[in-house]
Amino acid sequence: MASSLQVEKMDRPELAKHDSSILDLVFIMDCTGSMGSYIASATNSIRSIVEEIVVSEKSDIHLALVEYRDHPPQDSTFVTRVHDFTAKVSEMKGWLEQCSAQGGGDAPEAVADGLHAALKLSWRENATKICVLISDAPPHGLDPSGDQFPNGCPAGLDPIKIVREMAEKHITLYTVGVEPPIVPYRDFFMSLAYITGGQYVPMVTAKLLSKVIIGGVREEISLDRLMQEAQADIDREMEKAEKEGLDENAKAQRIGSIFAAKNIRSKQMKNEYGAASSVAKDYYSKCADMSEMKMQFSSAAAAPTSAFAMPTTEAAYDLMEDEAVTEEQSSRMYQKWSNRKK
Repeated sequence: MASSLQVEKMDRPELAKHDSSILDLVFIMDCTGSMGSYIASATNSIRSIVEEIVVSEKSDIHLALVEYRDHPPQDSTFVTRVHDFTAKVSEMKGWLEQCSAQGGGDAPEAVADGLHAALKLSWRENATKICVLISDAPPHGLDPSGDQFPNGCPAGLDPIKIVREMAEKHITLYTVGVEPPIVPYRDFFMSLAYITGGQYVPMVTAKLLSKVIIGGVREEISLDRLMQEAQADIDREMEKAEKEGLDENAKAQRIGSIFAAKNIRSKQMKNEYGAASSVAKDYYSKCADMSEMKMQFSSAAAAPTSAFAMPTTEAAYDLMEDEAVTEEQSSRMYQKWSNRKK
């Protein structure tokens, strides 16, 4: 199967500006001491993940891996270890096999560095671009409690600014939050995904990781195709909405109405507990940088994360193949549209 994924550039026909059958997929993995089961799950299932996506979506997939830990003196091994895109599943599997969970130091980790490394990978211009960030700890500079770098990333990297750059480059971010440790920071990770038009996915067992990656990727390919097919209609409706002074929610509803009127269906991954909260959408996603985010995070006005229910190990993340476009998907498509207009 691996050999069928290797497509030489000279054999590839000239592409349109964007082709949803071309997929660049990146794993950004926290490789500190508590993440062993998730690394093992990704390693054991990477081949089946790719094979299912290739068979179901007829995709040409390139894979990349970014490992991150922390800055010294919190961790003396590495901050990030980067493996740029490959068409070989065996190569990706080898990288994952060499990845181990150790170290980490204080509670926050080098999340900003991991995101930055992913942003700088050799993305194909025409591809559907998806990053899957798998983490159980916040970045430096968000919560001063137990943070040896309370002013943020020692390298000066800002995860909010980086994610906005991702969005402008049409990179969709999925944040897989390992719960319960990530629960106090759930809204933060939700907002990172929301900015790019992606999803936050809460997880309590590593066994479901492959299902989440397959379902999420197939849903994103589905939404990309819908947006391409309806691009002229979306542009026209958004121009009207802007002249009418409508807010983001109303604009998202306009996008939803385009698909509803034509009875256009989409793929959807069940993600009952991952829909972006009002705090993530209305407060955190509006922050320009981590300084502003830190103020919002510590503000008593923000709703406590404990108000959210946690998923159970029975959470299915099933992919539904033929569903009406939801309000949440319309909202994500609006985010994608607005990012692509910049």
